[in-house]
This record gives sequence, C-alpha cells and structure tokens, in this order.
Amino acid sequence: MADTFGPAMPMPEGRAEPVEQATRDLGPRAEPIRVLVVDDHALFRRGLEIVLAQEEDIQVVGEAGDGAEAVDQAADLLPDIVLMDVRMPKRGGIEACTAIKEVAPSAKIIMLTISDEEADLYDAIKAGATGYLLKEISTDEVSTAIRAVADGQSQISPSMAAKLLTEFKSMIQRTDESKLVPAPRLTDRELEVLKLVATGMNNRDIAKELYISENTVKNHVRNILEKLQLHSRMEAVVYAMREKILEIR
Repeated sequence: MADTFGPAMPMPEGRAEPVEQATRDLGPRAEPIRVLVVDDHALFRRGLEIVLAQEEDIQVVGEAGDGAEAVDQAADLLPDIVLMDVRMPKRGGIEACTAIKEVAPSAKIIMLTISDEEADLYDAIKAGATGYLLKEISTDEVSTAIRAVADGQSQISPSMAAKLLTEFKSMIQRTDESKLVPAPRLTDRELEVLKLVATGMNNRDIAKELYISENTVKNHVRNILEKLQLHSRMEAVVYAMREKILEIR
C-alpha cells in the first residue's frame, strides 16, 4: 500500500507536528471510533478500509459511493466520524454534509479530497465540516486526524489553512462596518484563548502558554462556542475574524 492517497507531493514544513501532538493528547478509548467512508472511487474506499483496519481504536462501520447514499448510511449507522470526498455524483459531499448533520447530529465530518479550491473549503466549513484534508496526506495522518476530530479538534491541511486566512483578511477589508452586527462580548481571557486557537494550538499547548490547566482551557473554549452560538473551534475562528474580534496582520 502506498504511503499517500495521491501523487507523491512534498508537504509544507511542520505539517506533522500538530497531528503528532493530537495523538499524544488522546488517552485510551473505551470504544473504537466508528467511521463511515464516503468516496465515489471503490478502490480508494477499499484502500482506506485496509489502512484503518490496522488501527485498534478505529472501526469502519460502513461505506458509500455518493452523497445520497452517505446520508442514508449515516442515519442508519450513526457513525462518530464521516470521512467524505467533496465532489461525487448524485449528491456532492458538501450538500451531503448539511443533510448528515440533520440525521446524525453527533457525527463529525472530515472532508478528504483532491480539491484545493477555496470555495469548496469555505462551503464545507459553512455546511458543518470539522476537517478538510487533501488526499496527498500520508496514510498515518488519516488515522491521527480521525482521532483528533473525535477528540473535539478541527483538522485542516496547512496549505488550505493559509488560503483560508488570506480570504478572511480580504473579507474583513471589504466588509462595510456599518452592516456588522455587534459580536457577543468575550472576556479578556477568552480572547487570549481564541487567539491561540486561531494559531492552531491544541488545548495542552494553550494551557502551557497561559499557565492554566487544560480543563480550564476546555471550559474557556466551551464558553466561547456557547457565546458565539457555534459548534466547533474552526467556526469560532472564522466568526472571530469576520467580526474583527481577531486582527489578521
């Protein structure tokens, strides 16, 4: 089995560090992470199943070849993680993402795709995806990304994250301030935590940076999401940048 799911391409510097850290942060699991694999290429689905079968804490519970089938499977299987391509026949991954969140609200969705289009990334986030990974990543990174997302983190390929931040900066510059709705008030400490989340830090690193406990960080993140009425760390960063809670320089 090849080490990557796509062409052998050089990856950005430092890409592996956040994933390795996420793996170290996770403790033993009582039950395996239940994964639904969605891709219109049968050989790719089979390859993922073979790779993930080697992981004791991950169980592939089903597969689907298009977005419509994915929604039905998600409703029946209630997976923890849906690993899904963006562009598929009948119903695309982004449209299916919205539907899956309705029939299986607890499922977390990771887009695994060859598409490096900014529009697909933004639409996936708006539709409720918690991760967006390019198929050029290594096989090991797939399993570690699944664990990280199951543990409440967001995962995004570094090259796509850079595009995301660039676009948000442009959006902010174009925004008519008179049309902005005042953002909910965050405390100074919550703003500190949010800024560190925006840099890609996980809870353990944020705790070390601010000299507070990891549980305190988790409480701050939960309060931030509740105040902003959002569902993931990634959505919180998007909202904060759009509403100028964070300044991008």
